[in-house]
Amino acid sequence: MHFLFGKNLERATRIVDQRGVKRISGEPSGRSIFQVMGESRKKEEYFCFPEHYCACYSFFYDIVNRGEQLCCKHQLAARLAASV
Repeated sequence: MHFLFGKNLERATRIVDQRGVKRISGEPSGRSIFQVMGESRKKEEYFCFPEHYCACYSFFYDIVNRGEQLCCKHQLAARLAASV
C-alpha cells in the first residue's frame, strides 16, 4: 500500500487512529459523506467522498492539477475508516 499511496498512507492511518473520521449518512438514500479532520494546528475539517472528491487544498493541487497522487490523505483515511 505504501507503494501506491506513499506519505499519505502514514498520515491517513494517524487520522484514523485519532478518531478523526466521521461518517454522515443520509436517509432514506443511505448515501454517505465523510467529515475528516485535518492535521494542521487549525484542526480544519474536510468533507469528502472517498472515491471522488475532497474539499482540501491537496486534492485540487496534487490530484486535479498535477495528477501526482491517487487520492489525498483525507480520502484515504475515509476509506480506511469505512473498512474497519
